[in-house]
Amino acid sequence: MSLPVRVTVTAKVEAVTPEGDEGLVLEFLRAYRDSVQQVVDGIWGLSQVPSEKTLHRVFYGRLRGLGFRAHHVSEIYRRAREVVESTRKNGGSKPVLRRLTARVHPLDYKLDLETKTIKVAVLHDRWVELRLRWYNYLDRYLESSWRPGEILVSYRYGRFYIYITFHRDVVPREPQAVMGVDINFSNITYTIVDLGGNLVSMGVVPFRGLSRALHLKKLAEGLQRRYPRNWRFRSGLGGSGLGGLAGRGAS
Repeated sequence: MSLPVRVTVTAKVEAVTPEGDEGLVLEFLRAYRDSVQQVVDGIWGLSQVPSEKTLHRVFYGRLRGLGFRAHHVSEIYRRAREVVESTRKNGGSKPVLRRLTARVHPLDYKLDLETKTIKVAVLHDRWVELRLRWYNYLDRYLESSWRPGEILVSYRYGRFYIYITFHRDVVPREPQAVMGVDINFSNITYTIVDLGGNLVSMGVVPFRGLSRALHLKKLAEGLQRRYPRNWRFRSGLGGSGLGGLAGRGAS
């Protein structure tokens, strides 16, 4: 008998704040980002990333004094440790956080799926209600089997976004068929057979992803050979530099 497996999905929803409350949310997001940066700066030079218990002893009083709730503080520790561990694993230099994003514990928000609103706890135990711009595909998560978990509150390009994590436990089914996939430069070919080896379906899905990636790779390699020092800023692809292309891809 198969054991239940937790399935998690994240829904991105644009949110609108009541007039006058936008500043409260921005103040919270800036304080959250700056506090994560403060913890990152404090532990970056250490040989090992401290435990959350150690971080709690050092930073808890200071962060609570800024107006954060207790769960806000624990999420700040968690985020700072993730940033440091990920950056070190990739061999990067000390990270500098710029994005206004805060991870919020389920006890620090109240989601009303009937009115499509969400109340979020910000600094100094104040709550701000945001109206969600709902999309039809999200209705599937209104079923009782889905449960909301933590959320992310983000501010980008003058707009607020809420990333809601939904989860539920499902029991995996026994496999009824096997699929084989062949990825080519211009298409994906798939074949499905049942467990007895009988053909169920096969088809071709066209796309240009790999062929274009190969073209860009060859173009970049050619520019690197011709201009080994400043190849990123040479024009190409309709007059735009590869440096600009890389910048857009990373944003």
